[in-house]
Amino acid sequence: MALDLARFFRSHNADDARVRGARNRDVDRAIELCRALLTERGEVSGARVATEVLGAYQQLSDVQVEAFFDRLAAAFSVDAEAVQQAAAAYADDASPVNLIALQEAVEPPRQELFRRCNMAPGGTATLVDMRRRLLRTLDDHPHRIEIDADLTHLFRSWFNRGFLTLERIDWQTSAVVLERLIRYEAVHQIQGWRDLRRRLESDRRCYAFFHPALPQEPLIFIEVALTRAVTAQVQPLLDPDSPVDDPARATCAIFYSITNCQQGLRGVSFGNVLIKQVVDDLGQEFPRVRTFATLSPIPGFRAWLMERTTTAPGAMSKGLATLVAKGDDISAAEIAAVPSALRDEMMERCARYLISTLDGVGAQDSVARFHLANGARLERLNWMGDTSTTGLHRSYGLTVNYVYRLADLERNHDAYANRFRVASSRAFQQLTRPRR
Repeated sequence: MALDLARFFRSHNADDARVRGARNRDVDRAIELCRALLTERGEVSGARVATEVLGAYQQLSDVQVEAFFDRLAAAFSVDAEAVQQAAAAYADDASPVNLIALQEAVEPPRQELFRRCNMAPGGTATLVDMRRRLLRTLDDHPHRIEIDADLTHLFRSWFNRGFLTLERIDWQTSAVVLERLIRYEAVHQIQGWRDLRRRLESDRRCYAFFHPALPQEPLIFIEVALTRAVTAQVQPLLDPDSPVDDPARATCAIFYSITNCQQGLRGVSFGNVLIKQVVDDLGQEFPRVRTFATLSPIPGFRAWLMERTTTAPGAMSKGLATLVAKGDDISAAEIAAVPSALRDEMMERCARYLISTLDGVGAQDSVARFHLANGARLERLNWMGDTSTTGLHRSYGLTVNYVYRLADLERNHDAYANRFRVASSRAFQQLTRPRR
């Protein structure tokens, strides 16, 4: 029996070693192809090797991809000695030649590797997906941030506004794109085809940015409701049975959802130019529309308020502390039934949360940072603006309207970018004043 067990463990360990060896060989081959691609000069042969590189990468298992990322970080970084020499030469003589030499020295070979990988069919899509997978690992492997920095640098060039096309999405758009809208929607989940069709009726608009290298893959899309007043509640906009209004009578365009679709393009900004382009297009199509506003979630408010119960427990009333302590068990009926004094306190605190900024960060709420940086103005806070489970969990049902006024965008943007000054309406400012 002892001999049988020993033989079993030797065999088992040998099998493990063979598996590990096969895994390592797959990663080694992918890295060898990367090195070969960097030495390839011809465009035709370069595209062939690039295709082999991406094919080898796509065959890797999740465990092998982890090893591949580590090898990318270690084997294709800058030559520190070359950087020091180029920097010393530029310090001695700040000539254009020395500057160019320094710029070449500080660029990691990975960037050229990724550029050449992009020559392969489907190269851009594969690299975007590679960054998606990479981002998930950065918390546990911070040294891989070098790879992320290289991909982000390239994507900001490859996905600049000059390469993007703005398209209106309607019911005649290809089913592939429509299915992806349903899958990607991140603000207000689309409940199937009937729900989507209502969002694409004549009193609605949906626009998306596309890139020629990612056909039928929306990068970001925005959903708009054409209304006769600034909307305070989102549920009527999402009701698939709501009557279709005459868009020619609309005076307001309400942006009620903006979704970034590609996780691998996180940090590559599309939203600001998308909103401005959509405002311009809607203004031309509907001259009566003079007000462009959002109906936005406040995703960080509840978490901020919960933190305040620990860091400043005496700063809120007992009623509010009790409400916060309910956690996820809170219901729309409970929120609707709170006394007016508690409602006023919640509105005041939410207004303060949205209008206050932190050094080096700006607005505390992520959605607020996006719209304020684009030059929008805090206009109105809405009680029970989103009574969905998600809305309650994010902000106790509160929503906010940001207004985009073309004449003020540049001034508001500059004030926020330079001094974190938040543009807000007089009515909104009134909310931040403690009530007696």
